Amino acid sequence: MDYQHTANTVADCLLSYRKDDSGWKICKKSNDVIVSWRPSTEFPGNVYKGEGVLNGSPEKVWDCLKPVPNGLRVKWDNNVKKFELLEQITEDITVCRTVTPSAAMGIIAPRDFVDVILVKQYEDGTISSNATHVSHPSCPPQSRYVRGFNHPCGCICVPISGEPNKTQLFSFFQTDLGGFLPRSVVDSFFPSSMAEFYSNLAKVVKSVKDH
Repeated sequence: MDYQHTANTVADCLLSYRKDDSGWKICKKSNDVIVSWRPSTEFPGNVYKGEGVLNGSPEKVWDCLKPVPNGLRVKWDNNVKKFELLEQITEDITVCRTVTPSAAMGIIAPRDFVDVILVKQYEDGTISSNATHVSHPSCPPQSRYVRGFNHPCGCICVPISGEPNKTQLFSFFQTDLGGFLPRSVVDSFFPSSMAEFYSNLAKVVKSVKDH
């Protein structure tokens, strides 16, 4: 499988989501984030966009977000129970497995996801993670977990001109949770879970010391 090509395609896809304002409908607002959605072109579900400003430099925010085993993300993100590196493809591209806990008062059972992830830095200081589902020989589906599938998703940390200690964070999620979940459960889970994601991230960014 050409993991490299797949990962680069995701980065292009997320940039296009960020630039294309058409069709997004706001479904949740909080002090930390505005969450919008529109129908996905990747699968029969929705793509969700989060947009908020965090009080921390892009580097600091990225430290809290970066997809690495034993990183900060596992400590604060309630939707990430375990994160495992399956294969390092290049310096910036990995194949990883994420395990999520049960959610929505137990209606959503524990799941695992296998993704290729590209970490990309742009000349303007923007840092992004870009992920989508792949298969990997070392990690077939396991009976204890429902195998879910992430379609192009990730986070984009954008510097704010003139404000070095602030970061605009875009996040995109479009996940096929697999199994047999009622659509209403899925549609209510993502907006509230993304609002919680931004709220928890804002707290942890505040607690992390500057470099």
